[in-house]
Amino acid sequence: MARPANTARNGTFAAMTPDQAYELSRSLLAEPLPRRWAHSQGVAEAAKRLAPILGTYADTLVTAALLHDIGYAPMLASTGFHPLDGARFLREQGQVEVLVVRLVAHHSFALLEAEERGLRGELEKFPLPEQGDLVDALAYCDMTTTPDGEPTTYGERVFEIIGRYGPDSLLGRFIRRAEPEIQAAVERVEARMSGHR
Repeated sequence: MARPANTARNGTFAAMTPDQAYELSRSLLAEPLPRRWAHSQGVAEAAKRLAPILGTYADTLVTAALLHDIGYAPMLASTGFHPLDGARFLREQGQVEVLVVRLVAHHSFALLEAEERGLRGELEKFPLPEQGDLVDALAYCDMTTTPDGEPTTYGERVFEIIGRYGPDSLLGRFIRRAEPEIQAAVERVEARMSGHR
């Protein structure tokens, strides 16, 4: 698959490296939200393990994995919907490729949560990435990593989220709606990894 040119909003090349993403995420999450920072590091480790099936997009996934939850940072949380808050911040920085911004905006089927929050229109200002394999890969990494950054199964992760927030909470409703999509994404990634061996 040919990789399109990466351009920032001003038309110049811009691609944040995984090392730069690590430092940015650490600076935003490590002190105020150490558990969220541990999760982000675990998601990035999962992303690294998918490198064999990602080709030239391997670093893109690691970068998105490190940045996917920065919208939880207190200084960025304006809407309270972390995919949107994180994507807005990254877009404003102008140092992150558009694909990474869109992956952050749409990670783990965020559009379904946006509907629950009445923010679908706002999230749709960030188009869904055309690279469906990367969307699947980020969902896989996020939904097979515990809040403490350890590997888990998607089923255990969904169960943990429902247990933490309650089945009738906004997040409980979202994750129950998203579970079939999460399962399908995980199965597609696992099939690709299995076929690569």
